[in-house]
This record gives sequence, C-alpha cells and structure tokens, in this order.
Amino acid sequence: MLVVLFDRRRPAINTVILSLTRAADGVPQLGHDLLDEYLRFVAARTRPNTVSAQAFDLKVFFTVVASSPGDVTTADVLGFIESQRAARRGGNVVRLADGEVGLAASTIKRRLATVSGLFGYLTARGLVAANPVPRGLATRRPGRRGVPLIRAPRLLPRVLAPAEASALVAALRTFRDRAMVELMLLAGLRRCEVLGLALADVRPGERRVFVAEGKGGSQRIVPVGSPFFLSLASYLDGERPMTAVTDKVFVVLKGRRRGHPLSADGLDEILDGARGRAGLAHATCHELRHTCFTRLREAGMALEAIQAQAGHRSIETTRIYLHLADGWLAEEYCKAMDILDGLHADTAEVTG
Repeated sequence: MLVVLFDRRRPAINTVILSLTRAADGVPQLGHDLLDEYLRFVAARTRPNTVSAQAFDLKVFFTVVASSPGDVTTADVLGFIESQRAARRGGNVVRLADGEVGLAASTIKRRLATVSGLFGYLTARGLVAANPVPRGLATRRPGRRGVPLIRAPRLLPRVLAPAEASALVAALRTFRDRAMVELMLLAGLRRCEVLGLALADVRPGERRVFVAEGKGGSQRIVPVGSPFFLSLASYLDGERPMTAVTDKVFVVLKGRRRGHPLSADGLDEILDGARGRAGLAHATCHELRHTCFTRLREAGMALEAIQAQAGHRSIETTRIYLHLADGWLAEEYCKAMDILDGLHADTAEVTG
C-alpha cells in the first residue's frame, strides 16, 4: 500500500511509505507502481531469493530517503550511505569482524547495487533523466578510475577444522541430515542447490549429481564422495515417506508437512541443532561449502577444477581458497626461500 504524506523538512518532495507484501504469483511488491514493475522485471531474470533481497533493499532505501523515485538525487544517495554507516543501537554494539558500529560495508554496497539497478531500469525506460547513483568519486587526476563509493574489505571466510567437521556430522540425527551436510562438505553445494536437488538428478552409478538450479540459473555436474551415497541410500530406504508429494530429494519427515519439500529455514534449524550438540561456535551452510573447497585445494586439486566444482563464473572468486589452504602458501614460500638462500650462499663464496 502506498501512502503519500507531506514532509515538513522537504516540502517540495513527497514522503513514500512502503509496505512489503507478495502478489498472488509470489513476487514481492512494495505498493508503488514503478517499484513493483521493476521487481516483476527482476523476478523474470533471477531467483526468488534475489528478488526478495532486492525488494527489502528498496524498501530500506526509500524509507530512509523519503522521496518518490523520480525525485531522488545524488545527494539523497550520499545521505543514504551516511545513514547506513551510522551507529546502531546507540553505538553500544560493535562488530568483532571489522570494528564498525554501522552496517557492514558489504551490505551497504549490495543495497547501492540494488538501487543503481532500479534507476538503470528507469533510465532505460525514459522515466528518469539519469541514474543518481554515482559509479565512484572523482580523483584529482583526469582519466583515472574514480574512488569507489564503498570500500568493502575482502575477508577470508571461516572454515571448519577436520575435527569440527567430524563432530558436526556425528551430531546429526538422521540419514537425511547427514546426506544434506555431506553434499555441502564433500561436493561444495550451496544450500539452495541441496534443497533443489531432484531424485532424477542423482547419479549413483557415476558418483555424481546434476545441479539443475545453480546460482544465476547455471547448471553443472559434480562428483560427490561415497559417504554421501551411503547416507542417501539409507535415507531413501528407511526415512523418506513413500507418500512424498514432491520429486525433491529432501523432504520433511514429521508433522503436518511430512513429505513436502524441506525449506531453507528447516535446513538451517537442523544445522543449528547439530552445531549446538557438537559444541561448535560456528557452522553455517556456506561455511561447509568453503570448508569443502579449502580441503580440496589442500589436497592438490587444481584451481580450475575447484572453479568448475563450485560453479564460479570467474576464477578470481575461486582464488580465495589459495589463502585458506595455507599449506600451499607455506610450501611455495619455503621453495622460494630455499632458492634465495642458495643464491646468497653462492654470492658469499664468490666474495670470500
């Protein structure tokens, strides 16, 4: 629902109050014609989770800016960035990861990308003259790339130690849960890829699975270790309801939704419970995926092979595992130091 009110602080501009709901087809809507048209456009191109995230980002932006899309200026965008970096909860809460009191730079950067996408769409339709989100701030030297509006530090993702991974698997209560976790730990599948796996996608004879609903709509075939297929066989033989109403592999086992596809919240709840029973401080779905690729790299798997296994479009995304697999870096460093030590010894003999 759209409500337009008079804003005393900015009398020339309307204040827009948005309500985030869902249309009959499940697409999020904000109650503003232009924003809802854009969300339908996004829904035709991306996954539902992406649409939901962008709808929330737009709601936050227009709640803070308090202007209709046609009235947004670059000054509004810069003011939005400032508000997002402001202290939260009275400034008493500080993130341990980066010491900041406002929202994480990665979150603000994502929200700006969403807003920029909206105005790119409106510009292409001729509904606004220009995109108010600047690409960057100008530098003193003409011709050089501008300074990014938000500098998001690239942090190394957390991974589980081998003992932690074993403890987590041991704390799982069903073969279904083991199979799901092993898909992430042994094959590096994303949460959505695990939940989207259909019975026809499993290829036991090849020890592989077909990922039909990968990120960005991409597909790939990936190998999986034998423990997953053993857990899967036990789950299909003794746990999965014969009356399941879906072809998805992983379904709810108890309650009124028995036999229906397991949800993302359901998988998170299972993992939270196992993490608590195992006494682990952290163990998210994405950390299991990072753990998989880190161990594969430590075992000598080529970076290009990890890229294919992970479904990364760019190998630059995969290079993060060079830093996580610190044994590789230490080995390369020692090789280089041995060569340098040899050169120094030869130089000393000549000068002596």
